[in-house]
Amino acid sequence: MKRILIVEDDFMLNSGLCYNLELDEYEAVPAYNAAVALEKVREKNFDLIVLDVNLPDGDGFELCKKIKSLIDIPVVFLTARDLESDVVAGFEIGADDYITKPFSINIFLKKIAAILKRCDKQADEDIYICGDLVVNFNTLTVSVNGEPVVLTPTEYKLLKVFTSNPGILLTRQALLEKLYDIDSNFVDEHTLTVNINRLRSKIESTGRKYIKTVYGMGYLWAGDKV
Repeated sequence: MKRILIVEDDFMLNSGLCYNLELDEYEAVPAYNAAVALEKVREKNFDLIVLDVNLPDGDGFELCKKIKSLIDIPVVFLTARDLESDVVAGFEIGADDYITKPFSINIFLKKIAAILKRCDKQADEDIYICGDLVVNFNTLTVSVNGEPVVLTPTEYKLLKVFTSNPGILLTRQALLEKLYDIDSNFVDEHTLTVNINRLRSKIESTGRKYIKTVYGMGYLWAGDKV
């Protein structure tokens, strides 16, 4: 059963959304402010978050950024803020949809179902998405900000190791062993350094870093939290 977090301070609306989602056989979890929402995200795994922009203890846009820094999860804004600048801001920070109030509950449910279905398909296809980076490990294609990026086989393998171990410190020795396990070809430390630097140059930008160097220890995949 898919679990959905509803972050909405209007008690009646939150209850109504939870009720209708549960009729569609989702598990709906209410949160009435940003602090509780962030706590729940840290405690449980969710498949999607419905998020108001105006919250009693903070801004929904800022909350979305914090959530996205913790976990790559679909977010749908549901809000009365219907200015074009607000809608654009929502999509720029990673929203999967932006629904303005008043709204149709039936259309809302259809949009939630479509987003979850798309995410399931991406999971089946072994697609990794983080910020502007999209990687399809089945077709071995990579794009950054919508532009295709060409990686070498070793760079793909490194990327797979990093994205499969987010937030985990990987020593140079551990990386060498994982690369050896993948293709049974020897990779020395110099080659490893060269490939990590090349991978960084191809997928990172000034405003978005993915691979963090822990000096004297190794590397970790920190997504956009570096």
